[in-house]
This record gives sequence, structure tokens and C-alpha cells, in this order.
Amino acid sequence: MDPILLLKAAILGVVEGFTEFLPISSTGHLILAGALLDFNDARGKLFEIVIQSGAIIAVIWEYRARLAGVVTGITHDARAQRLAINVIIGFIPAAVLGFLFARAIKEHLFTAPVVATTFILGGFVILWAERRQHTVRVESVDDMTPLDALKVGFAQIFALIPGTSRSGSTIIGGLLFGLSRKAATEFSFFLAIPTLILASLYSLYKDRALLSVSDLDMWIVGLVTAFVSAFICVRWLLRYIATHDFTIFAWYRIAFGLVILLTWQMGWVQWVEH
Repeated sequence: MDPILLLKAAILGVVEGFTEFLPISSTGHLILAGALLDFNDARGKLFEIVIQSGAIIAVIWEYRARLAGVVTGITHDARAQRLAINVIIGFIPAAVLGFLFARAIKEHLFTAPVVATTFILGGFVILWAERRQHTVRVESVDDMTPLDALKVGFAQIFALIPGTSRSGSTIIGGLLFGLSRKAATEFSFFLAIPTLILASLYSLYKDRALLSVSDLDMWIVGLVTAFVSAFICVRWLLRYIATHDFTIFAWYRIAFGLVILLTWQMGWVQWVEH
């Protein structure tokens, strides 16, 4: 058991948990943290993808009663069927395009200028979205139609561009399409479940040669810290959106985009395929 490695795993788990569900892009933060911790080799990259499962477990736990109701009522409960269908519909667009263009995205878009640009542009998009008149048409996730889900699913496509943020794309997209702040945020949580779990399983299968029993303690630490920090973040975000907008995250994105450019220009971080 290497205490330094476990400390790195814990730090990355916390970074993942606190950034996964906020509109600030966990990918950009993990690239930076992994480089600064000197844990950005192939094993480190696989680790950063798979610990997303810890963050997803936090969402599953937070909504365990609702999700259990969906599972038990899927054959006879219209409310459960509607949510399940909407999540599937919302998941499909990004899943299909991600499968088709994953290699091209990694080869051409995982660069510092692209990540920094998407961070900064995403910040300005949030500022624009928050300054326009927000007409709420859908108050609750239960009020969403399949068309609403499809629109949010298409918004999630933008998250395929590194630095855009899956949560940011789906939440802001939801707001622009008439969802309430709570409905957009909760649907983003639900949409993350199949998206991130399947991404983790695919990465585990593809890079299974990198797995080792000796790394089990590292994986446990990363998953547990990602779970705890994500659970805290989800609880906090649900309270935050009740009385606040997302403007603070916009300014943070712009500032972090400038940090990316600085670390790249100075050669402090290797912004390469992730």
C-alpha cells in the first residue's frame, strides 16, 4: 500500500466528486489535477474515467427512493415509464455520436486551446442564458415530454467537446428549452446515470490490461472519495439553485479557461489525449 498513491487517488476522487455535477467540466479539472500530481499516464487516465462511477452512486443514493419506484413500477406506473423513456431518449444522441467520433475527438480536440476556449465560451453562454428572460414551461421532471428529453439530449452532444461540461450542457440547455432550474438540474442528474456508468464500463473493458489486484486499494479510495464529495455537492447544488442562478459558475469557467492557457503556455501541464 503506497500512501502517496492513495493520497493522489483521494485528491482525484474529491476533484471528480465536486466537479462532475457542476457546470464547470470535471474533465478539465482532472487533466490539470492529474498532471500536477504526476498521475496522468494510461493508468491514471483510466482511473479518472472510472471513478465517475463513485459520483454516480452518490446520485443513485440521493434519489434511491425515486429510482426504486421507477424499477418497481416500470411495467404499470405511467410516471415511472415516462421518466425511464425520457432518460433513454436523452441518452441516445450523445451516445451515438460519441461512439462514432470518439477517436476523432481525442485526436483533434484534446488540446489546451480547445479546452480553454470551450471553458471560456461556456462561461459566456451561461452568462447569456442567465440574462435572458427565462420562461418556465416545465416545472418538474415528471412534466417533461419525450421531445423535451430529446432536446436536452441534443444539448448533451456539446459535452463531447472537451471542457464543455456534461452538466453545463444539459442544465443550461434545459433552461433554454423551458425547464425550471430544478427540473433541468434533476434531469441532468438522471441522464448522468447511464451516460457515465456505460462510459466507465467501456473504459474498463477497453483498458482491462491496465487493471491489477495490487491497485485495488487505490480504486477503493478513489471511488469512496468521489462518492462522498459528489453526495455533498449534489445536496448543496439542490439547495443552491433554489435561491441562486449559475452566474458564479460562468465567471469561474472564464477564470479557469485562462488558467488552462497559462499552464499550457508555461509548459506546466501536458494537455494531451485524455
